[in-house]
Formats: sequence, C-alpha cells, structure tokens
Amino acid sequence: MPLLGIPSFWELVIIFAVVFLLFGGKKLPELGGAIGESIKNFKKGLKDDEPAKKIADNTPPSNPNDKDQPPQA
Repeated sequence: MPLLGIPSFWELVIIFAVVFLLFGGKKLPELGGAIGESIKNFKKGLKDDEPAKKIADNTPPSNPNDKDQPPQA
C-alpha cells in the first residue's frame, strides 16, 4: 500500500461525497465556474504581462537618478 500515491476510486468517491454534502448540489456548479474563471483570468494576466515586461526591459530610464524616486505632483 503506497503512502502518498494517487487516491483510489473509493477514496475519490468519499471525497466527492463529502464535498457534495458540504457545498450542496446548487453551489457546486457555481464553485466550478468560479474556479474556471479564476484560472482563465490568471492565464490571461500572465499572457498580457509578458509584452509589457519586454518593453519595460528594453527602455532605459530617462534619468538614472529618478529611478527610485516616486513621481512628484
């Protein structure tokens, strides 16, 4: 018997039954949709951040002394 392996079929059934009892049938689709949307937004954020990072890496600061100072109003 492996200590930390892939859960067997019956272990998964018990886990899903406990989740179903805790959240109920109505909340499970909402929970799944929210998790899916979160993953989609996270991947979109990673993809959108890459070009901005490349642009920021290629442009030198206009004044090296102002690099660490906040903008003044």
